[in-house]
Amino acid sequence: MRLGVEAAVVDGALVPGDLEVADGIVAEVELPGRPGGGIAVPGFVDLQVNGFCGVDFLAADSDGYRRASVALLATGVTAFQPTLSTALEEDVLAALSELAALPPGGLGPRILSAHLEGPFLSARRLGAHPASARRDPDPALLERLLAAGPVAQVTLAPELPGALELIDSLHARGIVVSLGHSDATAAEARAGFERGVTTVTHLFNAMRPFTHRDPGIAGAALADGRVVVQLILDGVHLAAETALLVWRAAAGRVALVTDAVAATGAADGTWHLGRTEVHVLDGVSRRPDGVLAGGCGTMLEGVRRLCALGAPLPEAIGAATTLPARIARLPRLGALRAGGVADIAVLDDRLELERVLVAGFDRL
Repeated sequence: MRLGVEAAVVDGALVPGDLEVADGIVAEVELPGRPGGGIAVPGFVDLQVNGFCGVDFLAADSDGYRRASVALLATGVTAFQPTLSTALEEDVLAALSELAALPPGGLGPRILSAHLEGPFLSARRLGAHPASARRDPDPALLERLLAAGPVAQVTLAPELPGALELIDSLHARGIVVSLGHSDATAAEARAGFERGVTTVTHLFNAMRPFTHRDPGIAGAALADGRVVVQLILDGVHLAAETALLVWRAAAGRVALVTDAVAATGAADGTWHLGRTEVHVLDGVSRRPDGVLAGGCGTMLEGVRRLCALGAPLPEAIGAATTLPARIARLPRLGALRAGGVADIAVLDDRLELERVLVAGFDRL
């Protein structure tokens, strides 16, 4: 099947021509295309999705996952990590069990293993996470969580007692560790990086502020060429100047995430992030005390914002595809190439979504 596009982002470069898709893979690239036929890009990979379209993954059943997946697909997401924020152990165990019981396949995006954002976070940098459920690193608790369902990523604060040993344990199991919700100094962050951590959760948000003598986790991450930094680029979590500074300082090391909550793709009003009540007004989610509580933007909107800051389209697309796939250690996702997986979004010249394919099948 030919897609009928005029260009494609292939292995990180914008090239003219069409794509041939067969048996779930990209069979051929740079075929003669038709003018004005759109641009094929890899499907977006979102590593931080708390919920979507009225569904909170801390309380979702299989029908909720189906509804959220269909809605995510309509934003160009072809793979995502359900993210479980800090909550009572019983709630996280139940959510992981629900994820483990999901039927394989389906018509939506690929549902990856969970991202546990907590509970091993700094009490000083919790953001919207409930303090009552926060815990210091606890190997026994970690074992119970990992036994309950599939986990691919854990966000933790490296300065906590026992955190470095927990990092070693997670890495031994092939689980990605991301530093975040942390009051770590630059030295404490570097200790995590030396243990093999290669990414940071939503840079600048819920972490020690960057100052010229105390750069903290953000400064340590920006200065370390091994580290991919994750950004929430929704126009709320970061000023445009901050995003541009990060884009320039960490060229080739920026991954977009949404931190989406249940209100994303739904409507303003009162929602929940786990058991925490949040109020959404004009697309901004906050607890009743005014603390930001996740995001309400989409990956495609983040790509558009990067382009508006001056990022070339292939690099902006890479921040929503290739870089998240690199963090997740899923190199078969997040890129278009001959012989690669045919998870594809087709955009028009205004960066509006026209079509989505998962494993070569039209889903939108």
